[in-house]
Amino acid sequence: MRGVATSQAPADVAHWAMWTLSARAGAGIMHRLSRTGMPMRRLLLLPLLLFLSACAGLPKPGSDTVFIVVRHAEKAEVPAEDPPLSEAGRTRAQALATLLADVPLSAIYSTATRRTRDTARPLADAKGLEVREYDGNAPPTETVTVMHLRHVGQQVLVVGHSNTVPMLVSTLCACPVPPIDESVYGEVYEVRIRADGDTRVSKREF
Repeated sequence: MRGVATSQAPADVAHWAMWTLSARAGAGIMHRLSRTGMPMRRLLLLPLLLFLSACAGLPKPGSDTVFIVVRHAEKAEVPAEDPPLSEAGRTRAQALATLLADVPLSAIYSTATRRTRDTARPLADAKGLEVREYDGNAPPTETVTVMHLRHVGQQVLVVGHSNTVPMLVSTLCACPVPPIDESVYGEVYEVRIRADGDTRVSKREF
């Protein structure tokens, strides 16, 4: 798949190049997901997603795909069901917006809860991006697959929960990630996935 026939028209060459890049990225994803035990019937859906990704256009070859994954900020004690952020949480959400102000994000994702949306909103407003909702109860392999294929070569923020962030990061890197204690906030994971599938993970606090 690396070669391009000289008889192809320019448009065909461009399409072939996009498909080749998408296939390479997808191969890296499938390799990591196969190590997580994702059912084969779901893995077999990836070629279709790869085709759709190629048709939608792709960034320049060699671009890293970067996922920034963070737990929501501190939540209020009331109401018990779907609480908003506390004052400390709102301050931390602003701190997150400051921390990532210079990061060229292409998308921001949050679960449907108020605390995750409110954590993402200051940064989304500053960058003129919508907060996209994802299903926090979906298997992390499915969430990661869809997001990765949708944002190959881009940088994305994902806001989750103490029980979902480790699973998302672990699925992205195919490596063990320790659980997050319920009392811990302000940890930011960065998962950098190269076009050749090599993955690096770093963590910092804010």
